[in-house]
Amino acid sequence: MQDHRNLILAVLLSVLLLFGWDAAMQYFYPQPENAQPEAGKIDTPSERAAQHSRTGGLVDPADLAREKVDVASALASGERVRIDSPRIAGSINLRGALIDDIVLKDYAETTAKNSDPVRIFSPRGTPAQQFAQFGWTGSGVAVPDATTVWQPDGPVLQQGRPVTLSHDNGQGQEYRIRLSIDDNYMLTAEQSVINRGAAPVIVRPFGLVNRTSRTASEDLFNAHSGPIGVFGDAANYDVDYSTLDEDGRISPVGRPSWLGFTDIYWLSALVPQSGTQPDVTFRPLGNEIYRADMIYEPVTVPARAAVTTTSRLYAGAKESALLDSYEDAGISKFGLAIYWGWFRWFEKPFLWLLKTIYGLVGNFGVAIIILTFLVRLVMFPIAQKQFASMAAMKAIQPKMKAIQDKYKDDRQKQQQEIMALYKREKVNPVAGCLPMLLQIPIFFALYKVLILAIEMRHREFLWIKDLSAPDPATILNLFGLLPFQPTGFLAIGVLALLLGFTMWLTFKLNPNTGDPVQQQIFSFMPWILMFVMAPFQAGLLLYWVTSNILTVAQQKYLYSRHPQLRAQAEKEQAEKAAAQA
Repeated sequence: MQDHRNLILAVLLSVLLLFGWDAAMQYFYPQPENAQPEAGKIDTPSERAAQHSRTGGLVDPADLAREKVDVASALASGERVRIDSPRIAGSINLRGALIDDIVLKDYAETTAKNSDPVRIFSPRGTPAQQFAQFGWTGSGVAVPDATTVWQPDGPVLQQGRPVTLSHDNGQGQEYRIRLSIDDNYMLTAEQSVINRGAAPVIVRPFGLVNRTSRTASEDLFNAHSGPIGVFGDAANYDVDYSTLDEDGRISPVGRPSWLGFTDIYWLSALVPQSGTQPDVTFRPLGNEIYRADMIYEPVTVPARAAVTTTSRLYAGAKESALLDSYEDAGISKFGLAIYWGWFRWFEKPFLWLLKTIYGLVGNFGVAIIILTFLVRLVMFPIAQKQFASMAAMKAIQPKMKAIQDKYKDDRQKQQQEIMALYKREKVNPVAGCLPMLLQIPIFFALYKVLILAIEMRHREFLWIKDLSAPDPATILNLFGLLPFQPTGFLAIGVLALLLGFTMWLTFKLNPNTGDPVQQQIFSFMPWILMFVMAPFQAGLLLYWVTSNILTVAQQKYLYSRHPQLRAQAEKEQAEKAAAQA
């Protein structure tokens, strides 16, 4: 009767895991149904709850349609300076000196051949609004504002060809913003105030990034999305958009090295002038709009003199090697814009190895398989040591049983004799656990790399067009033949099926040492986990499937080297069955 109760409880817990996981994801990261605007009414972002995808960007069809129209209308203005660098394109709005139009040349929005490039900055008022601005505040002096139309000294900002924007306030002060760009994603803004007046003036240079959270990627436990920065030599991942909504504004403590907003793959960050300590603040502006501010200390500009403040803006992809190169050039902990977590010392070498293998074989899916094989090969001696320890423990089980029976009424003496037995037989009872503990950070690091690596985005493998997205070939869409994609745990694809099957094989290969209820739990648990893991990225599932296949091969080999393990387990199982008969 107790066994039946345990089995029923196990089934209920499994069902709770299956449905509870999906319900929890919907609760913490809700995906409301698409709302259709009323006839004759223009739908605005503030009228609907935002939808979010794992990697970010607009999701709602109405937002997507409006974004295309609004961006085209905003960019039609003639008051712009083009940006055309090796890796980004776009323009600068001369009204307000807003850097509000940036697309990434190396990244496409979708896997379609005619896809537009990823847009990281969009003009103010569009559904995907995100932009940066450099300027000044001042008291008793006229400073440029959002309506100021700046005068450029050139039509195009290119690498090696800076553009200077200038504005004369008509009161003796001229403001200049000299913008330059490198061969990647970093812009430099040199803000100069030239005072031709007879008296000194006091101004405060600032930089800001303004964005909507409607395009934010999901903020998960293993992938931060939202405000980010390094303050006082420590990276801060604690603030998200909901935190700003609750607290109103947050001013991190410590000297800022850089600050801004991050998604899983993209970053917009301000870098203050070296040696300064500007005031920094994250704040909500309402209607799902947020801002990161960087305001320098007041600067006195003497009469007939000039003062320049130099800041930088990163607007681009979170490529680990590139971020590290900026860190090496002096931006403190810039590589931590990627939320590596505790095991980054394992993760970065894994990412380097994965990219190296990909460079050799030319297919990211094959690179994942090879990397998984190499990791398991390196870990094989540890697994072998674990099995050898298990075999040694099995060999002394009869002697341990005899000691336990002999000293069953004297626990202290029993422990002394067992420890003496371990010493005589040269057996370490914890040796089988230590290898397992050593493997945990390594395998978690590999898992984290596949979650965060932008290098996996839009990479193909067999029928899969994007290894960073769920498997598109599911049972419900007849493995890709029907034009829709199931969501949640119903998205059971080819890789999810293989995952469940290979998990089942690994459980079946283990000796039947548990009670019947435990064996029944093991028999259906792989299929429950198959449903739970189905919505994960295809690249991650490919890793798990490969790892499971290698586990099966490893177990078969090690059991052949240590037959006493299986023989002893089968003997114990037979004795237990006979006792219950």
